[in-house]
Amino acid sequence: MDWGNWVSGERSVANDGQEAVSSFASRVVRWQQRHGRHDLPWQTGDDAYRVWLSEIMLQQTQVATVIPYFTRFVARFPDVQSLADTSEDAVLALWSGLGYYGRARNLHAAAAAIVAQHGGRFPDTQKELAALPGIGRSTAAAIAALAFGRRCAILDGNVKRVLARHAGIEGWPGLRAVETALWQLAEAHVPSREVRAYTQGLMDLGALVCTRQRPACDTCPLQADCVARKTGRSAELPAPRPRRTLPEKSVAMLLLRDRGELMLEKRPARGVWGGLWSLPELDPDADASAHCHARYGFEVRALRALPALNHAFTHFRLRIQPLELHLAPRGTTPPGQIWLAPKDALDAALPAPVRALLVGLGDA
Repeated sequence: MDWGNWVSGERSVANDGQEAVSSFASRVVRWQQRHGRHDLPWQTGDDAYRVWLSEIMLQQTQVATVIPYFTRFVARFPDVQSLADTSEDAVLALWSGLGYYGRARNLHAAAAAIVAQHGGRFPDTQKELAALPGIGRSTAAAIAALAFGRRCAILDGNVKRVLARHAGIEGWPGLRAVETALWQLAEAHVPSREVRAYTQGLMDLGALVCTRQRPACDTCPLQADCVARKTGRSAELPAPRPRRTLPEKSVAMLLLRDRGELMLEKRPARGVWGGLWSLPELDPDADASAHCHARYGFEVRALRALPALNHAFTHFRLRIQPLELHLAPRGTTPPGQIWLAPKDALDAALPAPVRALLVGLGDA
């Protein structure tokens, strides 16, 4: 397709010589005003803090999952100053279970940067926003558009799907050439007015109408000139990620118990579950009792294997074998470890499978 001809053909020119809103954008705006989402907890005017927080939480996460986390988060940290003033551990504890914990660490770092570099006021341009930790091109554009009405193009997963189907763009959006074509479309469509409604409308269309499975094409405001609908290819576009077999890894997790408490240890700041409190890990074929004695100086008086569980990451699958070890009275706690009652441990920033394990103990 000739993208230049397509863009010039899609837009109209007003009588005064100023570029008018494209047919595409005006249909999205009208649909959003009538049928879009208007009562999400972060849709409270132009509060940049709430918009930013929601956009970070919504990265790779569904709205229904985000809402309770968002509500708890703003109740604890109502503004960027309170977020910057707290500890990373406190942020991770509230984030626990939401996954992709790098988002939480970047959120905390960005809050500190906003306070230190911008006096606690959100920068209002896409360029300045994108310079903050954890904010990429599309997220910066969404914040700039929704909070400040800036004319910026977004391109999240929902928007990629809408644009790919409407224009009939082939290929997986993760490929550079395909993504470049989608960015060109996204930028060409942004209207000069009603930017907030247009931006929200694109996201709503992808979430409510132009869904991955069984899109509701009959109710879509773009159906008249949608290439995927005309050619019966809504199920094929956009092309899915090429299938691959995920590698599998195994690990033993040690529930070290003594006098009604269990031991947690802080994970490194980078890597899987970075910065969270977790259970000590061990090769599943290793001798857990010998490891406890050699690593911590603990003597084990009883050991039992609990039912295994599986946890899926983006790039691999993890099989976890929990081992419950009751210790002789422990000695000195090594640095980086804490002892807590299981029910108190649930207040810490825990990986989801560790939280599930502790709940399953029955005394958490």
